[in-house]
Amino acid sequence: MAKKTTTQLIQYWGTGRRKKSIARVRLLPDGNGNITINKRPIEEYFVQEKLRYIVNQPLNLVPTGKTYDIVVNVHGGGLTGQAGAIRMGISRALVEANEKNRPALKEAGFLTRDSRMKERKKYGLHKARKAPQFSKR
Repeated sequence: MAKKTTTQLIQYWGTGRRKKSIARVRLLPDGNGNITINKRPIEEYFVQEKLRYIVNQPLNLVPTGKTYDIVVNVHGGGLTGQAGAIRMGISRALVEANEKNRPALKEAGFLTRDSRMKERKKYGLHKARKAPQFSKR
């Protein structure tokens, strides 16, 4: 379902989450593959090549992926969690743009939410599982 703004520009939206990170992704058709994250180019935001690779995975999988400009707002968590959230948001937006993209993205696992979260700290322990040193005497 495409969203229309006042200028009648079609946009496709997708939301991605991973750990504490939340990414809101906008796909703008008829672009040339520019990715902007928090008003900065992807090369400036993600310095590590590995994180840029994670973000570009759904675009490389889908043949029409490079014909969109992508604008992302992401917050929370660390850089790795943010990259995973952006990947999921881009995948959801690509499915919204064209339902034929769903099988390939689903098989690659890009539409599945990674539910692993940080375990909470328990009382009497230093961290979630780390206990104080035991002494018999």
